[in-house]
Amino acid sequence: MARNTAAFDAVDLVPNVLAGIDEVDMSVSVLGQTLDMPLLFAPTAMQRLFHHDGEFAIADAAAKYGTMFGVSTIGTRSIEELGARNDAAKFFQIYVHTDPGLTSDLVARCKAANFGALALTVDTIVAGNRERDHHTGMTTPPKLTPRSLLSFATHPSWTFNYLLRDKFDLPNISATIEAGSKRQQSVMEYLDSQLKRTIDWDDVAAMIEEWGGPFAIKGVMSVDDARRSVDVGASAIMVSNHGGRQLDGSRAPFDQLAAILDAVGGDIEVIVDGGIRRGTHVLKALAMGATACSGGRMYLYALAGAGPAGVDRAVGLLRDEIERDMFLMGCSSVGELRPSMLASRR
Repeated sequence: MARNTAAFDAVDLVPNVLAGIDEVDMSVSVLGQTLDMPLLFAPTAMQRLFHHDGEFAIADAAAKYGTMFGVSTIGTRSIEELGARNDAAKFFQIYVHTDPGLTSDLVARCKAANFGALALTVDTIVAGNRERDHHTGMTTPPKLTPRSLLSFATHPSWTFNYLLRDKFDLPNISATIEAGSKRQQSVMEYLDSQLKRTIDWDDVAAMIEEWGGPFAIKGVMSVDDARRSVDVGASAIMVSNHGGRQLDGSRAPFDQLAAILDAVGGDIEVIVDGGIRRGTHVLKALAMGATACSGGRMYLYALAGAGPAGVDRAVGLLRDEIERDMFLMGCSSVGELRPSMLASRR
């Protein structure tokens, strides 16, 4: 997780001056949508554990800042609720389940709710060894233990919101799967019990055909897999190690970006996912040749700390950093960022 962000420090920006610009255009085209900024919200699960508004706060921030947000299969607001929430660009993150009917039902619901794109996560055929989850015993719904009861007592605002607001649910799957909504289960148990381990490229090709629209493959890290993504007809790849929570010791997405762009740059959209904390991180990825960037912790921490206002503040700061730093780079549009504006320390 730390390496995902630290990787950006190995490359420095080299600005051009006297560019004579008085405004910048941060817009990019991603998954069939034109966005006002090159940073989108990666899908993350169970957002109402962070704040009772959950995914609504992310959807509203995406609409305000003209960007795209992702919705998780194990999110806490439904496909239908978020489809009707606003006109923000949105995509749905999907897993291939052991129950093929559930997978197809999710695709159909996304079509009916006018989601613009689908993103298949491919790096979770088994759960990573999430030691913090083992240590805390985290489940959804939360398990009542002496430790959790103490935490509830010392965080009364969160506890009252959890008890008095809408009942906690995983509405995209709860009609089919009781675990996580009606029965306590950890995320690791969900991944290990519900997802198809034998998923392969034929499954991906079938889902691309079934969806029939912009389609991303999330969790691509190797050059070979990037090439295969082009071959099966994906619109985009999300270069991601799942926030550093799956394969311990896996390479940071930004470190792998150059090799992937050398292989498939120009043939498929490339989204860098993970480690984004500053506007300069986004510019470094775009200068290397990425289409856009995405992240989850960048808004989840803000959601936990201050709810919708926190998300708005965090995203506004990142947007302002990207704009300010483009001025300082001497670039009037993201298309003017190029590899010559980067220098490696290695």
